[in-house]
Amino acid sequence: MVTVELSKQARADAIASVKKYFEEEIREPIGDLRAGLLLDFFLEEIGPAIYNKAIGDAQARLQQRVGDLDGELYADEFQYWVRLAAKQKKTAGSR
Repeated sequence: MVTVELSKQARADAIASVKKYFEEEIREPIGDLRAGLLLDFFLEEIGPAIYNKAIGDAQARLQQRVGDLDGELYADEFQYWVRLAAKQKKTAGSR
């Protein structure tokens, strides 16, 4: 099980945001303890869904990039004689 954890500063900022939301949107004051408990609930209950979505998005992006490797990095093999013939043809055509 993955636990979504916040840094000390991010947790303090999140609690301040929860308190401000309650005051401005719900018009009910909420203390630090209750805001922290609500944040813990959201992190435990909803955090994994957000985390899983982010992991899925990252996997899809990486798979897309890996799938493009052939087109972006493919080098034709054994092309010396082909290129030489093309150069000679070009040189002969410009005379």
